Amino acid sequence: MKAPAKKKLKLPDATISEEGGLRYLHLETPWIQGAMRIRKPLKLELDYIQRMMAWLLLRDPRDWASTRTLQLGLGSGAITKYCHSVLRVPTTTVEINPKVIQVCRVWFHLPEDDERLTVCQDDAARFVNDPEQVAQFDALSVDLYDHEAASPVLDDEDFYRACWQVLDDGGVMSVNLFGREASFERSTARIAAAFGAGRTAMLKPTREGNTIVLAWKGFDLPERDVLAARAETLQARFELPARKWVKLLSAFTPAAVAD
Repeated sequence: MKAPAKKKLKLPDATISEEGGLRYLHLETPWIQGAMRIRKPLKLELDYIQRMMAWLLLRDPRDWASTRTLQLGLGSGAITKYCHSVLRVPTTTVEINPKVIQVCRVWFHLPEDDERLTVCQDDAARFVNDPEQVAQFDALSVDLYDHEAASPVLDDEDFYRACWQVLDDGGVMSVNLFGREASFERSTARIAAAFGAGRTAMLKPTREGNTIVLAWKGFDLPERDVLAARAETLQARFELPARKWVKLLSAFTPAAVAD
């Protein structure tokens, strides 16, 4: 008797729009899945995307150049391009939708794979649960939304534990929490359960409602003066609004994991 065939996953088409010098990525809805300034394709245009890079605050500047980065969810490729072409660090990105990868390569200046860049068409949950990926990365960015953008696609404790496993000691994860059906308290409780007490912090929400959560492995949150000094270096070297990040950052420990 044959095993039942696996149901083929239907993935939305990736489309673009342009307005005011910006190019936007959509997945069959008006929701913006990413943006690029056409004349400055490496600039991190959206506020929440800039804040996703706040993991740099928690890494020693001496380690920035050797940071192995992983992005789950390509979007318009902004973080991937920035890590690869501006920070010039090893960059791996996992995107389930081949249409998104194709559109990013044609319309959003995503480079072809090279010695520092690997773009994988794969399921993010499968990738982080692969034993070969254990402790292979130092910075992980998680931005996983479908075309409805109602809540994160992957958001359970098992997933965040797998994210913890792919990070080496000293590694940092940044997560975008957004969506009309998302529960910030539930998500952050699950992240805290996976990473441990005192290993989570958040930036205040953007005007659009994106909250960036940071979680880290194997160290304590640096003192505020250390973060401020790193922010000055980041602002001078990469023109990232890191001083603002320090002001917006606060540590927290959720009381319990919600079911």
